[in-house]
Parts: sequence; structure tokens; C-alpha cells
Amino acid sequence: MRTSIATVSLSGSLTEKLTAASRAGFDGVEIFENDLLASPRTPEEIRARCADLGLSIDLYQPMRDIEAVPPEEFARNLRRARHKFELMGRLGADTVLVCSSVSPLARDDDALAADQLSQLADLARDFGIRVAYEALAWGRHVNTYDHAWRIVEAAGHPALGTCLDSFHILARGSDPKDLEGIADIPGEKIFFLQLADAPLMAMDVLQWSRHYRCFPGQGGLDVTGLLRHVIAAGYQGPLSLEIFNDVFRQAEAGPTAVDAHRSLLVLQEAAGLAPPPAPVVPTGAAFVELVTADAEPASALLGALGFARTARHRSKPVDLWQQGEARVLVNTGPAARRHGTSLAAVGLESPDPAGAARRAESLLAPVLPRRRAPEDAPLDAVAAPDGTELFFVATAATNARVAMNATATAGIENQPELPDWRADFVDVPHHEATPHGVTRIDHLALTQPWHEFDEAVLFHRSVLGLHAQESVDVADPYGLHRSRAVSNADGSVRIALGVGPAPTDDGARAQHIALATDDVVATARAFRAAGGRLLTVPANYHDDLAAQYEFADGELETYRELGILYDRDAHGEFRHCYTHTVGRVFFELLQREGGYRGYGARNAPVRLAAQHAVR
Repeated sequence: MRTSIATVSLSGSLTEKLTAASRAGFDGVEIFENDLLASPRTPEEIRARCADLGLSIDLYQPMRDIEAVPPEEFARNLRRARHKFELMGRLGADTVLVCSSVSPLARDDDALAADQLSQLADLARDFGIRVAYEALAWGRHVNTYDHAWRIVEAAGHPALGTCLDSFHILARGSDPKDLEGIADIPGEKIFFLQLADAPLMAMDVLQWSRHYRCFPGQGGLDVTGLLRHVIAAGYQGPLSLEIFNDVFRQAEAGPTAVDAHRSLLVLQEAAGLAPPPAPVVPTGAAFVELVTADAEPASALLGALGFARTARHRSKPVDLWQQGEARVLVNTGPAARRHGTSLAAVGLESPDPAGAARRAESLLAPVLPRRRAPEDAPLDAVAAPDGTELFFVATAATNARVAMNATATAGIENQPELPDWRADFVDVPHHEATPHGVTRIDHLALTQPWHEFDEAVLFHRSVLGLHAQESVDVADPYGLHRSRAVSNADGSVRIALGVGPAPTDDGARAQHIALATDDVVATARAFRAAGGRLLTVPANYHDDLAAQYEFADGELETYRELGILYDRDAHGEFRHCYTHTVGRVFFELLQREGGYRGYGARNAPVRLAAQHAVR
């Protein structure tokens, strides 16, 4: 279906918003009146600019407080409307949005509202314009979509229809059965559809609408269900986004527009309208890649953790460090960032790397060009919203699983092997390090830029096919952090996405790599004996643990000594500790027992405070 976006959803001047919408792939726009009034360009110039960008102007909005008012007030409204319709003719827009009145002059009189809207539609028809009447959730007398439709139906004017807005409908907490009434509206009388999601919040609906709307799939409203009802009614117009959001209005228009368009692609997939290539869910974390101008601090930390430098890339300054199935690449190439060691890339094991890349590209993820030697493996990579590079890769284990599945499901033998990323690395002589019990990468915790958190969650859910858990708020001494984990079904891929307490907190965007071990005490002791530094945990924390849980003799004293934190849930227990930070990276050592599913969120404030203390 055609896609559109209201200019109020983006930041910048009107021309900047139009450019961003076009580059993101939208077919049209809603021109918000304030954006036009603030623009130095004439309506004719805006019309020409939209044409040059390949954008239709699908809606001009809003006209307010029109209907069910005293005669003298309505006469003034018609004079105002005539001016707007003349302007719309210059602009090239043929549909205007009229919101249900919030004026104290408005009367609770549906017959009067229908009559005055019919007169407005008469005037609009003279200009070749249609009127789309929308029920605001806080409208004075008309605040539900079915009420607005009854008035439109009573007016019976061919130039008058209704506009359905997902926020105004769903924010009122409508029972799903209430949406079934949409099917009673003839599709041709649904003149426009505006879509918005929102986090579930207990607050005044007007403030909720004006500040906290988000793109479909980023909140808690059933936008997909509503869309199915609208399509079933026969609606054939554009899917248009109208988002009022303080963060989006401060963020760069280009990336926000891409995020917006992606949300509509995912929404259409969820509603069964236009599915992109199917998601290829990653099956494991193949590697993480650190970039640094000075490899010594990272190498010393990895060595103390029990990793061995086992191989080097055949054509690039990239070393492979490995312990068990945990692999860390250290890249000292010219692209290394100047602010110290940082996590730049993640390798995700995939049963179909090319398919994963096709899915990502169809959902507007930037495909990354790679400079590679002829003998290098042809790895597919895309950029996540925060710039982290995601490589879709295969290993010998991946090929074995793919071959086994092909044989089992289709009887296909001798399945062509996928390129193994490790074939690009040449073994190097090394002293066999004494492993410290690390078995694999348990999860990654990636701190996002303040204005990209919701985009990152939608990206990882839609592009990678990961499941998102509920959002968690974590307090630290200087603000409130927000975190939301995404994972695959068996937990072999876990990524905790977080956002710092303030827009200016970019300097604190440390990323962390969590390493699984079967005995965190032994691993922590070995790390410390090798010269590693563990994060010191305040004694008050362990005093509180003693009050909450019973431990075996000497167990709590060991946790105090090593700075080990403890948690449990209905499924099992969790023990974990942290290294000091190198550049922007630190490691977590953890032990899961009995099916523990979380990430130790209750301990995060203690960890954050301890990290602040050593900065």
C-alpha cells in the first residue's frame, strides 16, 4: 500500500522534512499547517518541491472547532475555510482533516453538527476538496470514531467522509469488539487513515497524545488489529503516520524518517498485506569485534580473562582471541576510533546469511560495503541504528546444521557449504593459555543514543526476528537508565539494549560483553590471579543479600571478596561480576543455573554506582 507521513512527525524546516520523507521511501505526506505557515516558500513552491521529490500531498491538516457552533460562529468558520481551501488549491492538496470540536461554544447536537459539516463539504466540493472528519479522543462532544461516523452518515454528503486515527481510537481503551464497528463504515467513506502507537501509560490522554506517540510496533497499542479492520472495510488510501513525540522532534529528520517507514513495512507484514523476505533468526553469537588504536589494554584484559590469541586475518590487522566458543576480534586498522577501545561489530551465526541480508535490506537497514581481498569470505553486513556493524556469518557448525536440516526435511544431500568466516584467519603460534572456564558469549549489552532507543528495539525485532522482553528502568546515581532485552527462542542470542539518563550522556556509552562460565567463582579467581581487576562492590550490598537469602557457610564471604552479585527468579539462580572498563568496553562474568532467564537487573544500580566511583 502507499505510505505517507505527517510533517509534524519529523524535525527541521518543511523542506528538510519533505526531503527526509522522500529519501526514506514514502509516497506522500500530510502537510501540517504550522509547518507551512513557518515556511518561507510559497504554497506553489512547496507543491513543486513535493513533485520533484516524488511525493503526493495526501492531506492538509488540521481545521479545528468547525461544527455544532452558533450560526454567527459558523459563518466565521466558513470564511476561514474558504481561505484554507484556496490555499489548498495552490498547494495541490485535495483532502482536509477536520477534528471534532473542543470549543466551549460547541453544542451537544449531532443534527446541527451534521448540517454544518454538510455545508462545509458543499464549499469544499466547489474547490475539488474532500473533508475527512476525525474524532479527537478528547473532543468536547464527539470523541469516538463511531460517533463521528454517525454524524458523517447523517450528513450524507459525497465530499464528507471520516478519518480514522489509531491513537484516538485505541487510547480510549476500546474493547477489541468495539473495533468491529469499523466494518460497518463503507470503505469509500474512510477518506484517510492515520497511524500511531504509544507506550501504555496512565496519564491525561491529551498529554499522552502530544508527547508520547511512537511508530507502530514501538508501543503497546494494537495498531495491527485496527489496521486489519480498516482494510477489511475496504479502505484503499495510504497508510499515514501522525506522530507527536518530543524525542523525534529533536532528532535528525533523516534517520527518523527511515525508522518511520520501516515501522510501516513491518506493520504491513504483521497485518498480512505486503510481507518482506521472511526473517532469518540468528542462531548464535559468532564473535564480537573491538576496534582500538592501541591493542595492548584490550589484549591484556583478554589474556587475564583466559583468552588466547589464536589467529590473525590474512589481509587485515585483526587478531582473533578465543576461549571455548567465545571469540573476540581486536582490530587495530585505520578505522579504529580515537576514543579508545570500543565494540564496533557483532558476528551473528545465521543458517542463511544472504537471506538475513535480504531481509535487512528490505527493511531499510544500510548494507555495508566491504573492502576485501579476492580470497576473503563474502560476508554480508548491515548497520544497526547506533552504527554497530552486524555480520551474518556461517561456521562449520552452521553448515552441519543446515545440511542436517536439508536432509531431514527434503532429502537433499551434499548441500553447498556456506562460506566460513573463520577461513579468513590464519593460525598464529601462541602459548596455550590456561582457560578460565569461559564457555561462550552469553549476551551483549549495547547502550543506544538517547533518541534511538525505540528505533533500536524495533530494528532488532523486525530485522533480526528477535523477541523483545518488557522494558526495565534502572536507577543510577545520576539518572534513570532504560533497558529492553531482545533474544531468540533458545537464548543463544541475547542483546540488552539500553539508553542512558540524558541526551548528553553519549560519553558514558559503554558497551559490555557478558561471558558465560560454569563456575563464576573459579573464573573470577583465575582472572584476578592473572592480574585482572574486578569491580569492587560496596559492603552494604552483601549485607543486604544476607538479609534476603540464606547461603552456605562461607559463600557470601566469597562473594564479598570477589565482588560477585547474586539474583534468582522462579527458574534459577544468577551469579555475576564485572571487570574494569577499558576504553568503552567492559566484560561481565556470569553463571546461570536452573534456567534463570534474566540479566540481574536488580543489581544494575549497584554496578552503575560502582563504575561511577572508579571513573
